[in-house]
Amino acid sequence: MRLSNASQNETEKNEDDKKKSGSALEAIVQLGQTSIAQASESNIFCMTIIGQVEGHVVLSPQNKTTKYEHLIPQLVAAEQNNKIEGILVILNTVGGDVEAGLAIAEIIATMSKPVVTLVLGGGHSIGVPIAVAGHYSFIADSATMTIHPIRLNGLVIGVPQSFDYIEKMQERVVRFVTQHSAITEQIFKELMFKMGELTRDIGTTVIGSDAVKHGLINEVGGLSQAISKLRQLIEQNKPQTEQKDVDNKGAPQ
Repeated sequence: MRLSNASQNETEKNEDDKKKSGSALEAIVQLGQTSIAQASESNIFCMTIIGQVEGHVVLSPQNKTTKYEHLIPQLVAAEQNNKIEGILVILNTVGGDVEAGLAIAEIIATMSKPVVTLVLGGGHSIGVPIAVAGHYSFIADSATMTIHPIRLNGLVIGVPQSFDYIEKMQERVVRFVTQHSAITEQIFKELMFKMGELTRDIGTTVIGSDAVKHGLINEVGGLSQAISKLRQLIEQNKPQTEQKDVDNKGAPQ
């Protein structure tokens, strides 16, 4: 017995819903995302950076990690997707691989679409450059950010070249943070090399309002403030985007 057109359409719709549900579940499991840029129905794409930023070395399964090779393709997709007009980056990270963190921060900083970052819980170590990479940044009142010198795990050859490499890597972090926030190089280095605050290291932990006071973060706030600011930036960005579209259409082929 053949199904009626209505029944057949209903069956196909149910199968499509199951596929979409399965894809959404897979995105949550694999990437920690509620949706990917291509499938998002909102004009805002939310990206989370949770746990430790994993770079070229795969960490143990016991570590909660965010893989940079997952984040970069999503940011590229969001940049190219015309339906996405703004990006919200939520951080609760202990830090991680320096070069992977800087790669994420650089790609966020060079996006043409408005990006707002929100630090919840913590935005420590290499999470600091990521937090300041957006067009505007928020931090929860109870959130913290740890600023400390570059540390390397494993065997380090005790020669001048090794220390020069560490110093240059540290300068890259300092330069990026000072270029993308209101904090001065002097204050940032004072916080980085301050002794007595961290139990096993030199450095400083700044809390919510202190991060704003030092010029590291723009404003203390939460999710609603971050989304409101992002929508405001999207509206400001629209005239420029529309003008670019007009120019592209009018350009000779």
